[in-house]
Amino acid sequence: MASNESESMINDYVTGQTVPDVGAEANRQAVEHILIDEKGYAPEEISVDAPISVEIDGRVYQSRVDLVICVGPRPLMAMKCAAGNLDSRQREILAAARLLAPDRILPLAAASDGKTAMVWDAVTGKEIGTGLAAIPARSELADRFANQAPAPMDPERLAREKIVFRSYDSMNVNVRR
Repeated sequence: MASNESESMINDYVTGQTVPDVGAEANRQAVEHILIDEKGYAPEEISVDAPISVEIDGRVYQSRVDLVICVGPRPLMAMKCAAGNLDSRQREILAAARLLAPDRILPLAAASDGKTAMVWDAVTGKEIGTGLAAIPARSELADRFANQAPAPMDPERLAREKIVFRSYDSMNVNVRR
């Protein structure tokens, strides 16, 4: 997306890069502050606009996931930063958490508007908790999931998750791509 002269710009808290302040960017910045200032993550453990690519019927669909949290070399949580009803983001971020790593499902998926959050077990899809307190601190995430065996996905389910992700993600508006 080309920068527009009338577009407001802000500095991304994690990367330090100047980014357009469009869509839910303010929500993402609030979440980034929470992750670093309150939850103890280092900026280098947070991937902003993490690339995701899925192949469906021979066509590649490329997009980005707002935030992916890694502890050590392993991605452990995918996050969608959005305004509005967080329940409506559940299927999209669960699908992303199931597709991001080629050999396993990330353990957690979350959606947040910077004021509250919803966190799900990405393997089962069950809600773990609501509110900002439900987002695990770095030490909790590391202790709980860093040595967890990878959860593989059934190939039939994998195909369905790709369609779910593309369907929800393609409806996002006012995002940088």
